[in-house]
Amino acid sequence: MTWCAPKQSEALTRADGNAHPVPIRRDPPVLAGEARSWLSSAGSGGVQWLVGGTRARMRRGSSDSKADGMDQAAEGEEQQQAMFSALPEYSAEDLYEHAPCGYLSTLLDGTIAKINTTLLDWLGYARDDLVGRRTFSDLLTVGGRLYHETHFAPLLRMQGEINGIAFELKAADGSRLPVLVTSTVKAGSDGQPLLIRTTVFDARDRRAYETELLRARQESEGERERLKRLNATLQKTLLPPALANVPGLDVTAHYHIASTDEVGGDFYDLFPLASGTWGFFLGDVCGKGAAAAAVTSLARYTLRAAAVYDPDPAAVLTNLNTVMNHEYAGDDPRFCTVIFGLLTPNGDAGGFRVTLASGGHPPALLMRADGQVDHLSTPGGQLIGVLPDAHIATTTVRLAPGDTLLLHTDGLTEAHSAGAGGRYGDEAFLEFARSLAPTTADGAVAAIRDLLDTFGTGVDDDTAVLALGVPRPTREAHE
Repeated sequence: MTWCAPKQSEALTRADGNAHPVPIRRDPPVLAGEARSWLSSAGSGGVQWLVGGTRARMRRGSSDSKADGMDQAAEGEEQQQAMFSALPEYSAEDLYEHAPCGYLSTLLDGTIAKINTTLLDWLGYARDDLVGRRTFSDLLTVGGRLYHETHFAPLLRMQGEINGIAFELKAADGSRLPVLVTSTVKAGSDGQPLLIRTTVFDARDRRAYETELLRARQESEGERERLKRLNATLQKTLLPPALANVPGLDVTAHYHIASTDEVGGDFYDLFPLASGTWGFFLGDVCGKGAAAAAVTSLARYTLRAAAVYDPDPAAVLTNLNTVMNHEYAGDDPRFCTVIFGLLTPNGDAGGFRVTLASGGHPPALLMRADGQVDHLSTPGGQLIGVLPDAHIATTTVRLAPGDTLLLHTDGLTEAHSAGAGGRYGDEAFLEFARSLAPTTADGAVAAIRDLLDTFGTGVDDDTAVLALGVPRPTREAHE
């Protein structure tokens, strides 16, 4: 293939048909041997070509492409129509007889007047077995027939139609076919009910799905019940079966479970130590579930062992902090809040001397015999298990006859209260305790149990309560 340039002697042909010599520019080459074409401006807004001696006009925004598009669209429509025309034709009767659902028409008394082939095939009946011989309710099971007579038929008469009711139809071989039934009352020209038209949908796949869903739900509920029993058993192992009996002291405890689906991390205990002293503690582990239960178990047994070794409350919490910081210093740190106390009888004066140490726990409440109630503040006590050298805050108080010492976890004060418009809070609980004082250990815990019940589902964390009360002398108590 050879490229050549136009010759100087060639002329440009304008739209008027006259040739005019013009200087030749070096436009893009044309193929040798092909008819040369020269472009000229046209006064009519178009351009004219001479191609192989044939004149053709093209205007800007030419309508030729539009015409081609219209021709293609028309051709597509013709092809679609041809495809539709090739489909087999169905009569209305054929569509009725072989519809993908069952159809039947009954008289007002239920006698079957017409039934399509689809429903006959599903049930395995011949047409003559049903038309004019049986009623729709004859095809139902005993339970379905009862529902039809007491609910379905009365509602159909009142409303004129009823949709999507589940029934089971009895097939000729005795098997049952689950279906969904929709019925409509057809009125005559005079407006009076004439017959009932019913559409029947095969619900076997749906029934199989529902059965499988029910089975899965039952298995899930069974697993949940087993989990609840496991959690309850595990929870019991984290709480003392019974608190130690301390002469001259009333002790009451309560554990409120927020959810049976998870094991909580609250714990408490009261146990004897040497030399006529007793140790007690109440704490709350961060988190829930098996991991929190493991930390709870570690904390309980470490506190008891540390108290036997050195009963000083600050030393006991320091030992617990060392153990937890060592055990959970990796990628999954764990911590807890704890308040530990040492009970020492106060001799002839009566009551007890109580030394408390707190590791980040909510302060205890001291409810005096004269009705005064205050927090036993232990400021600066840090969480147990977070820092290697956590600061432990301590305080000492005398528990006199008629006084009650109340310890609790934050599940109580962090409960959602409708009356408070949010969290219940420390101040609200302090006012509640003041309304109780003076009171006994039993009375305080019973009132708190009632308070927790008023929160209902607002309690989203477990709550532990431990009350230690020194009873009044018998004569004073009667007065």
